[in-house]
Amino acid sequence: MKILVSGASGYLGGRLCHALLKQGHSVRALVRRTSDISGLPSEGALELVYGDVTDYRSLVDACFGCHVIFHTAALVEPWLPDPSRFFAVNVEGLKNVVQAARETKTVEKIIYTSSFFALGSTDGYIADENQVHEEKYFCTQYERSKAVADKIALQAASEGLPMVPVYPGVIYGPGKLTTGNLVAKLMIERFNGRLPGYIGYGNDRFSFCHVDDVVDGHIAAMEKGRSGERYLLTGENASFMQIFDMAAVITGTSRPRFCIPLWLIEAYGWILVFFSRITGKLPLISYPTVRVLAHQWAYSCVKAKTELGYNPRSLKEGLQEVLPWLRSSGMIKY
Repeated sequence: MKILVSGASGYLGGRLCHALLKQGHSVRALVRRTSDISGLPSEGALELVYGDVTDYRSLVDACFGCHVIFHTAALVEPWLPDPSRFFAVNVEGLKNVVQAARETKTVEKIIYTSSFFALGSTDGYIADENQVHEEKYFCTQYERSKAVADKIALQAASEGLPMVPVYPGVIYGPGKLTTGNLVAKLMIERFNGRLPGYIGYGNDRFSFCHVDDVVDGHIAAMEKGRSGERYLLTGENASFMQIFDMAAVITGTSRPRFCIPLWLIEAYGWILVFFSRITGKLPLISYPTVRVLAHQWAYSCVKAKTELGYNPRSLKEGLQEVLPWLRSSGMIKY
């Protein structure tokens, strides 16, 4: 089967290309000429094509002859100086994929990588695929763009396009240290002494999912997913305080001894954003990040387990892999 992967140079997209090739599929990877493709397979059936989801003609050319599209391309950042970029990539890019699939007429299924942010926060409860974003408030422009794109995906499915949206949680694991690999980046800050305390007081809860489990969920959605049905590819719901405690136990190191209030982190985020506008370098922490941390994002993946055979590992199992990998890569010491 001929498969197109958009966003192939990204954290998730690169791992997906490896897995699809291992299963014997013919994979076409859509990348920009400026992309870092070091994480992509250098041999086998991988075919590199250059283009951009914001460039419609390059996308049509990339789709030609493909039976399945995995649309993983997205701009994943909590803050950018130009927020319109989120909509150019995450919204208009999806519209281009939809139109290109219709034009080429060979596409049998589109697996669209959304995000649990598209469904909104879950303060005080655990939600499933029935949740709809209230759209009264958005912590980040990324969240807003994914909520808008979600409507486009579901509308396309209702019009007969074989679209299957999947919604990962906070993806983590070994591999590229992109913004999406937040847990690994926080562990680097923690074990290098730059993050000496807990973030907040443990009131946050996120749904954490290992990157390889999410890859397996994408492939299962291709094989078993029903068009127009949502599938949450999430995992264990936990706070970052719990993650720090797990990391301490796994590494045999001390737990943080104090909590850093969110208001203080937000003030620091405002300062970093100010300097980012001057230097052009994206900040490690921004005030929208803290707004996300002030809410709960807890989700159930029972539907994906039942219909797709999705089987996410525990957070402890995942961290037992990530932390030694970070140490062997020279990024942390313990």
